Amino acid sequence: MKLFIQAAAASLFGVVFFGVFLFWPAGTFDYWQAWVFIAIFTAVSSGPTMYWGLRKPEVLRRRMHAGPIAETRIAQKIATVGTMAMVIAVLVISALDHRFGWSQVPISVVVIGDILVAVGLATATIVVNQNSYAAATIRVEAEQPVVSTGLYGLVRHPMYAGALIMIVGMPLALDSYWGLVTLVPAVAVLALRIDDEEKMLREELAGYDEYAQKVHYRLAPGVW
Repeated sequence: MKLFIQAAAASLFGVVFFGVFLFWPAGTFDYWQAWVFIAIFTAVSSGPTMYWGLRKPEVLRRRMHAGPIAETRIAQKIATVGTMAMVIAVLVISALDHRFGWSQVPISVVVIGDILVAVGLATATIVVNQNSYAAATIRVEAEQPVVSTGLYGLVRHPMYAGALIMIVGMPLALDSYWGLVTLVPAVAVLALRIDDEEKMLREELAGYDEYAQKVHYRLAPGVW
């Protein structure tokens, strides 16, 4: 029950976090794109969180243990801080774009952005269901297996692929083209995290080298 309450508190914090970094720079609450984005993010992410809290607390515990302090590797601490900075940047830039009208985003494109956000979040949920050891921090646990089926049969880091989809969708969902400028540094941060994670997995997770030889791409099939 305590873990479930912590998860609910974290979800509430997420709503407040988005509200502060969207409505404050936007200078108004009359920002329907932001409201829809927050609603979609909350709806898609809270359902799995509640399910894991009730049925799979060990999975939720791994997802809740997050942040730069929780990471044990320097590169991962840097990547985590970078990820947080990029999220704030895309929210603020998108909100400022909406406020000052730097770009005009059609409603159809906003809808596409919302769909990408939902798909990205849903992908992360699928990944956790396929690999219950997919923690928020980079670590290898005792008796942890190599998962090579499902989305792991397409790329070696499907959760980050989902994150990339969401990163592309966020500024569009928030009525901004200028928010897409954060995509380049965001991909750089993801690459840093993936590169360091793979070094650890090759050293500590039995069978990972063989898996990497079978599934060649890390993030995007045919690209990298």
